Amino acid sequence: MEIKTIVLDTNIYSLSQRADSFSISILEHSNRIIICPIVLGELLAGFKYGSKEQENLNTLNKFLDSPRVEIVDVTEATANHYSQIYSDLREAGTPIPANDMWIAAIAKENGVPLATADNHFTKVPGLLLIQPN
Repeated sequence: MEIKTIVLDTNIYSLSQRADSFSISILEHSNRIIICPIVLGELLAGFKYGSKEQENLNTLNKFLDSPRVEIVDVTEATANHYSQIYSDLREAGTPIPANDMWIAAIAKENGVPLATADNHFTKVPGLLLIQPN
């Protein structure tokens, strides 16, 4: 299973650090892994409340140093995708957390699947997903 490009959700990274086979497989088989500032912020915030903040930071920095990993910026195009996702979900009465709408917007902007373990992303129209069965 080779995957060309994914946008990485926070939970896939976190699960991979706990030896989750699905998450590890996704990361190992992706040629390009896009990570956005929202995911980085969620990870760094989580590290602050754990007992291994420095160890987790070191592991994350090693991951980010991989030539397959690209940190992308939030752009005006991202904001346009976010506003459409927000509108679609509001009209459908199926809101999801704001951070997750931004992450979905990054995936839509880049036209690639989002790797996630969160089922609420299925509510986002037109979002390509890679999820555990």
